[in-house]
This record gives sequence, C-alpha cells and structure tokens, in this order.
Amino acid sequence: PTLQCHDCGFIAGCPHCDSRLTLHKRAAELRCHHCDWRIRAPQHCPQCQSRQLAACGVGTEQVEAVLAQKFPGYPLYRVDRDSMQRQGAMAALVDAVKSGQPGLLLGTQMLTKGHHFPDVTLVGLLDTDAALFSADFRGSERMGQLLTQVAGRAGRARKPGRVLLQTHYPDHPLLQLLLARGYHDYASNLLLERQQTAMPPYGYLLLLRAEANDPHGAESFLSELRQRSAAGVASGAQFVGPIPAPLQRKRGRFRAQMLVSCPDRAAAQQSAETLVAQAEALPRSKRLHWSLDVDPQDMS
Repeated sequence: PTLQCHDCGFIAGCPHCDSRLTLHKRAAELRCHHCDWRIRAPQHCPQCQSRQLAACGVGTEQVEAVLAQKFPGYPLYRVDRDSMQRQGAMAALVDAVKSGQPGLLLGTQMLTKGHHFPDVTLVGLLDTDAALFSADFRGSERMGQLLTQVAGRAGRARKPGRVLLQTHYPDHPLLQLLLARGYHDYASNLLLERQQTAMPPYGYLLLLRAEANDPHGAESFLSELRQRSAAGVASGAQFVGPIPAPLQRKRGRFRAQMLVSCPDRAAAQQSAETLVAQAEALPRSKRLHWSLDVDPQDMS
C-alpha cells in the first residue's frame, strides 16, 4: 500500500528510485523496497499540508486488520518479511498451525513454499492480476506456477480443498486454460508461444545492463556498444534496445539495458565474447557500471 493525499493527489515516492514508498502501519513509516530508504509516515501532506492521507493498495497488514475484524474469535497468523524476522518465528508458526486449532493463515509467497499444513481446506488468492500481467516473458509461466503451488496448499491430506481467486479478468484465456486443463496443457501452450517467438528454451538470450550517475550515460554507452558490435556478433543474432530498465532509477543511479537474442548456444557464446571485448574497449566503460547476463533469469 502507498500513501496518497485525497485532496491534491500527492503519492509518496522514493527520492532515490523510480518507485513508490510502501506504507508500514505498525512501524508508522514509509519504506522503499528497492533501496531500503525509510522515513516516518507524515501526518499531513508535504505538498498541500492536508491531513487527508490514505493508504491505497492492499498489503498484508491491511488484510490482517480486515480479517481480525471479521473473525475475532480465531487466531490469525501473518507470514511476511516483517513478521518472520525474529529467529524461530517460522518454526513457532508451524507448530501453532499444526496443533489442529482453527485459524487463519495470511501471507506473501513465503507461505506457499515448502510447508505442509494437512488441515488447510480453503485457500484464497488476492489480486491475481498482479501476476497475470508482466513485462518479463516468463511472467505467464511464473503465474501458472504460483497459482498451482498456492492451490496445492488446500486439501493436501484426506480433507477436500477449495481455492478462490480474486481477479478482474476471469475470462483471460491463460487463466481459463490453467483452470480448465491443468498446468501440463498450460505449459505446453506457453512452450508453443516460446517456439514461435524464438525465446528460451528455443532461443538464447544475452542481457546487457548499464548504470550511470547521469540520466543518459547508460543508454548512450549501450547504443555505442551496439554499433561497434553489430559486425562481430554471430549470424542470426538480433538486438533489442537499448531501452531504459523497467525501474530506470535505482539507488540514485540511472539504468538501461539491451537484449541480444541468439538462435543457438554457439551463437550466444560468440556474441557474448564480442560484446565483452567491445565494451571493455570503450573509454566510457571505466566511468560507469556494466554487466553481461547470459541466460538472464531476471529481466529487470
């Protein structure tokens, strides 16, 4: 959840990153989840001085408050980065849940992995749409994995399970495919799309990242690198970019990236060698930070 002024529309943002600050009500502070910059939550709008400040968006603390109000007679266990920092917190939670007493589990993805709760019979997924749309070509794959994994928390033992999804797009073709035919057919459909677009595992990717202190330095460096490397990369290699990174400014530095798609492993290796040699030869490479990621798992 972010902090917004009802009167002027001000939204609290990080001074070092192109991101909004997240409101943590219990600590009464705003935090950046990219650079960890923190500030006390203001009592009035720094832009118009109004006191009409509201939390917009859904976070685990907000959901916890609603559930506590709706189900006051049952224990509520919250599992996220803040609540699980204390040593032994997760072990204590598992012991409490497995005691067999009725209760509610609320959490982020931390809750979906590696835990066996045989008495869980109902699972609800809030804001499924956040996983449905992604700038990463693997976004749909990860969404299918997440939904399948979370749904697997319900009905793991002899008791039947039920799963509820919250979405604004119940007719989305990928969501319908996953629900109607299961993950195997869903994954087969995604693989066909990857084959048609020459994306992994049918193609090989190189991701060049650069970051600089000035707004145009990283993108200019990658543009020059593309021009100097074009003749030396393998046949069939294709450039995409340079373009600003999805989070263009992070920790006060400006970021850009360039993608190179290659038809096979040998072409990727040849292209990588050319790109590294040309990048090291550029004078401006000493004045900024750059890297080459082979088979990138994170496109940001």
